[in-house]
Amino acid sequence: MALVLEELGDANGFHRRDLDITHRPPEVNRTVSAVPPASPTAAPGVHTEAPSERRLGLLLLGGVLVLGAAFRLYWALHDDGIYWPDEVYQSLEPAHRLVYGYGLVAWEFVQGARNWALPALVAGVLGLGRWVGLTDPAGYLGWVKGFFALVGTATAWATWRLARASGASTLAASGGAALFALASVPLYFAPRAMSENASVLPVVLGLALALPKAASRRSLVVGASLLGLAVLLRLQNGVFCVGLVAVLLCRRQWRQAGVALAVLSGWALAFGLLDRLTWGRWFHSAIVYLDFNVVQGKAAQWGTEPFEYYPRILRTAMPVLTVFTAALAVLAVPRAWGLSFLAAAFFLLHANQPHKELRFLVPVLPLFAALAGVGLDSCLRVLRGTPARATATLAVVAGALLSGAGAGALTFGDVGQYERVRPKDSAWDDQGPVNRLLEAAGRRDDVCGLKVEAVHLAWTGGYSYFHRKVPLYPHTGPGRDSRRFSHVITRAGFEGAGTLLVQDGALALVKLPVADCAPDPGYSWRLP
Repeated sequence: MALVLEELGDANGFHRRDLDITHRPPEVNRTVSAVPPASPTAAPGVHTEAPSERRLGLLLLGGVLVLGAAFRLYWALHDDGIYWPDEVYQSLEPAHRLVYGYGLVAWEFVQGARNWALPALVAGVLGLGRWVGLTDPAGYLGWVKGFFALVGTATAWATWRLARASGASTLAASGGAALFALASVPLYFAPRAMSENASVLPVVLGLALALPKAASRRSLVVGASLLGLAVLLRLQNGVFCVGLVAVLLCRRQWRQAGVALAVLSGWALAFGLLDRLTWGRWFHSAIVYLDFNVVQGKAAQWGTEPFEYYPRILRTAMPVLTVFTAALAVLAVPRAWGLSFLAAAFFLLHANQPHKELRFLVPVLPLFAALAGVGLDSCLRVLRGTPARATATLAVVAGALLSGAGAGALTFGDVGQYERVRPKDSAWDDQGPVNRLLEAAGRRDDVCGLKVEAVHLAWTGGYSYFHRKVPLYPHTGPGRDSRRFSHVITRAGFEGAGTLLVQDGALALVKLPVADCAPDPGYSWRLP
C-alpha cells in the first residue's frame, strides 16, 4: 500500500509526506488549507478556488458591470460638452458627412492624417440610428454616445477576462474589473466618440486571448486579429502588437510568435489597403501622421508637458485609487510579467512624448486594472477564509465606486486639460450651451445660415449638432449686415437688432432681421 501511494504521488507531482491523513480541522492542522493553493507551476488562468467564491466573484462582476453601464449611460445622456475637438472632428463630423452628405472637414481629413476606420465605425452606428428613425441630433447623438458607453462596459468585462487569463481568481478579477468599470477617469471619457474608446475593447480582449502562455492557435489568431483591428482604429496601439510578438519571443514560443506576426502582417496590409483606397497611397495616413507628430514635432503646438504629467494627473483625478491600483499592479509583476511589460511600454512611450493628453492613456487603463486584479489575488491568497477574502475584494470595489460617484465633480485641472487657464472649471458639459443652441437652430425652418460669434467653431459640435445643410460660419466669418446668415449664436445681451429666441447659460440664439440669405458660392466646408 505504501508503494502504491508513493508511485501515485510521483505521478501527480506530490509525495507521501505531503499527505495529511489526520482528521484535525484546518485551523488546528496548519498543513491543511481551507482553500487549496494554486500550484506554483500552474499555468496562468488555472485556479483552485472554492465554488462559493467563484459564484460570489461572478455575482460581484455582474453588479460591477451593471453599475458601470448605468454610470456611463447617465453621462452619455446628460453631457453635451466637449473635452477636445477630436471627439467631434475625427469621428462624429466625418461620419455625419458619410451618412448625411455634409459636415465640416478638419485638417486631418484634408491632408489625410487619419484613416477612415473610425469614421466608418461611427457612420455605421449613425446609419443604424437613421434606419430606426433617429434623425434628430438629440436622438442620434445619444445613440452614438450610448454605443460608446456600452463599449466601455464591455471593456470592463474584457478586463476581467484579461485578469483571469493572467492568473487571477474569479473574485480577484472582479475586483480588478471594478477599477476600470467604476473609476472616475474611465467614466469621464467613456461616452466620447474617440479613437481611444473605440480601440480599447479590441486591445483588452485581444490580449486576453493571445497573451496567455497556453493560448490555443485559434485564440492566438483571434487575439492578434483584434489587436490589428485596434491599430486600424488608433495607430498608437501598434505598441501592443510589437509587444505581443516580443513577449512570445522572450518565452521562446517561436511558432506562436510566427503565427502572431503573420496575422498582424495581414492586418498591416489591410491598413495600407484602406489608405490606398481612400487616400490614394499605401499607408498614407500613417506616413502623414508620423511625419507631422514625430518628425516635425508639430503636435507640440497644442502644448507640452514633462515626463511626470500622467502620474501627477492620475493622482489628482483619483488620489487613493491611483496609488492603490499601482501598488497592486506592482505585486502582479512576477506572475504577469508579459502584461506588465506591455502596460509599462505603452505608458512610458506616451510619457516620453512632449504633447500629452490624459485621453491617450485610455487604452492602457484596463491593463493596469487587470494587473491590479492579479495583485489582489496575491493578497487574497494570504487571507484565511472566504469572509476575509470577500471583504477585501468588496473594499476594492467600494473604493472604485466612491471614485465613480464623485466623477461629476471632476474639473479640467483634475483631468489635465486647460490647466493654466481654467483649472477650476467643470470638466463636464463644457461648450454644452453652444451645442444645444446649435440643435435648437437646426430645428428651425427659417434658418438659412448660422454664424457662431461666441465660440471658436472647432470647440463646437459642428453639423453633427446643427444638422442643417446651410452655411455655418465661424466668428471670423461675414458680418451681420452681409445677409449670408439669418441667425447667430452670441453672448446674451449682444442681440443688437435681432430677436432673442433661446438662451442657454451665457449664450443666446438670435434671429436677425433677414428674410432670405444671400447665396454664398464661395462657402468653404473646411474647419477654420
